[in-house]
Amino acid sequence: MNKDTRREFLKSSTVAALAVSLGEGAKTLLARGSATQPGLSAPSPEAALPRGYKPMALGIIVGLDPDPEATVAKVHSLGLPTCQIDADDLDDERVQRLQAALDKYGIVVTAMGTDGPGPYIYNFYDGPLTLGLIPRTYRAQRVEKLKKFSDYVKKLNVPAIRIHAGFIPEDPNTHLYREAVETLRDAISHIKGNGQQFLYETGTETPITLLRAMEDIGLDNQGVNLDTANLILYDKANPLDALDILGPYVKNTHAKDGLYPTNPRDLGEEVEIPHGKVDFPKIIARLRELNYQGPITIEREISGPEQWASVKREITYLRKLIES
Repeated sequence: MNKDTRREFLKSSTVAALAVSLGEGAKTLLARGSATQPGLSAPSPEAALPRGYKPMALGIIVGLDPDPEATVAKVHSLGLPTCQIDADDLDDERVQRLQAALDKYGIVVTAMGTDGPGPYIYNFYDGPLTLGLIPRTYRAQRVEKLKKFSDYVKKLNVPAIRIHAGFIPEDPNTHLYREAVETLRDAISHIKGNGQQFLYETGTETPITLLRAMEDIGLDNQGVNLDTANLILYDKANPLDALDILGPYVKNTHAKDGLYPTNPRDLGEEVEIPHGKVDFPKIIARLRELNYQGPITIEREISGPEQWASVKREITYLRKLIES
């Protein structure tokens, strides 16, 4: 989908909502424990989670609405304790209004994301030219925006920044790959200075390509936001198999379902959980084996009244899996 469509979904859907209020204790929602590869660090899970929260707490990804009070209330109305937020921009006034709403409703935000400037086109031909920090055309402006965004997120005490880095080249010998490593190291270093993790949303590259880039960047605040459907939609991996490679670094998980692409120009189709190719019972079981402490964050890429009904069905389905 193009950038405007994605923003419309995130900002105007009936389940659009915000939340951002993590203290030090809530950061354990993203903690992970396992062996690490050289140059990387996967922090061990802490003994206690925030009062009222458990590992695999359900949440939803939402967009920054003009009225934080109304959108936080919508997340609360779904009975979800956590969420992620995507936002174009933040300023001091919006930060203050968000904080007040979050304090009122007690919603925990596990990560925040942003994109732009410039177009984002979600397909196989235009995607490598427009998505994330890899394309040269908008790279400098996007890195600058991301750093400023991180500065505002710090004021909200949210522990992680989550974005699509872009189509990281599979061939590590190319100039574009080396540029990507340098660009990401610069941005992630700034994010580290703000005490935040940087989470790569999966999908645009194979799991081993992502792990290679993380190792070459070498910073210890890198992690993974496992988008279960994206790996299928982009035909990069089965998400269950991807956990064999990326499992120790997964700190947040998007619960989303989808079908593999059949048109070589377009991504596969996103569908309601559990009607796609993602095996959620096995995903949840494997995350438990990996001692995953993070949330399960629903992402449903439709809009209108049906999205609301669909999300509620997904909440019921996932809650049964998590609590069984």
